[in-house]
Amino acid sequence: MIHFNVPPVVGNEMQFIQEAINNHKICGDGEFTKKCNEKLEEMTGVAKVLLTTSCTHATEMAALLAEIQEGDEVIMPSYTFVSTADAFVLRGAKAVFVDIRPDTMNMDETLLEAAITDRTKAIVPVHYAGVGCEMDAIMEIAKKYHLTVIEDAAQGVMASYRGKPLGSIGDYGCFSFHETKNLSMGEGGAILINDPDKIEDAEIIREKGTNRSKFFRGQIDKYTWVNYGSSYLPSDMNSAYLWGQLLEADTIYRDRMAIWNHYNTSLQSLAEEGRIELPFIPDHCVHNAHMFYIKTKDLEERTRLIEHLKQNDILAVFHYIPLHNAPAGQKYGRFSGEDRYTTKESERILRLPLYYGLQEDQVEYICDKVKEFYR
Repeated sequence: MIHFNVPPVVGNEMQFIQEAINNHKICGDGEFTKKCNEKLEEMTGVAKVLLTTSCTHATEMAALLAEIQEGDEVIMPSYTFVSTADAFVLRGAKAVFVDIRPDTMNMDETLLEAAITDRTKAIVPVHYAGVGCEMDAIMEIAKKYHLTVIEDAAQGVMASYRGKPLGSIGDYGCFSFHETKNLSMGEGGAILINDPDKIEDAEIIREKGTNRSKFFRGQIDKYTWVNYGSSYLPSDMNSAYLWGQLLEADTIYRDRMAIWNHYNTSLQSLAEEGRIELPFIPDHCVHNAHMFYIKTKDLEERTRLIEHLKQNDILAVFHYIPLHNAPAGQKYGRFSGEDRYTTKESERILRLPLYYGLQEDQVEYICDKVKEFYR
């Protein structure tokens, strides 16, 4: 059976986990957490990166730092994971969904202004498949209406838009290091902060509302409860696992990109015949081979193709059910404008296996079985 995903292992993760154990420091903000924070700051160029227990929690922190309140509205695509909306719904805000572009599956930046009301507080672009949203236009609109931009870059580590790392362009960025992502720590994420004046607030929120970080830096002689917050610190053992992967991030990137390119080349003939559509990457975007998907004619064809692949020991999956169609989406959100593409395109996408270590002959076998289905 060719699995859809296998968590990445580069070989030195256990060594670093053992070091964390030997250091008698396996809770949050140990040596490996600090190393990961600094490495990610170096990779993205932001003022501060703080590892979190998940990308969900990174987004919750961003919502708190942006002071999202009950009654506020936050604009986002409906074609995204539930965490994108949850972080703001928990604050009492309403999710305002806009349609996507059918080429990149990202939010349609031309629809943003029509979705803005006097209650709008933030825009949350989601970089689907590690392909950047049109951030220049989004940032210009945000500046015009004095809105906060929180990038959901869960899938965007090591990808860029016009030379800028995804997650580093808005006021805040959120990464995921879940086991399904290019770089993993099992469960985990990170918040990226551009404004140096927000770093102390972020540390307090992340440390259960205390100024414990300042205490450990020797800036105060005792720490206390100073604001609201929660426990957003990952275990240093998880960070040790991630550290092993960050050191080999380029190797993982090259391996995944080779797989992505193999799919893209091998399936080109089907695309040229009009049987399927392949991913579109704008010239000014550098993606990270987070996923390889094809678009079938419709839902019925996709269902049959998934079954065909399964019968040939290949696990392929579809992706999100659009949030505005979900019970909670109808309760906590609203769709702005017309759903021209979100639902239709979501029913066509089929994700093929892609993970570090997937062999070339396996990729060729998958491509052969996709071609077999159509021919």
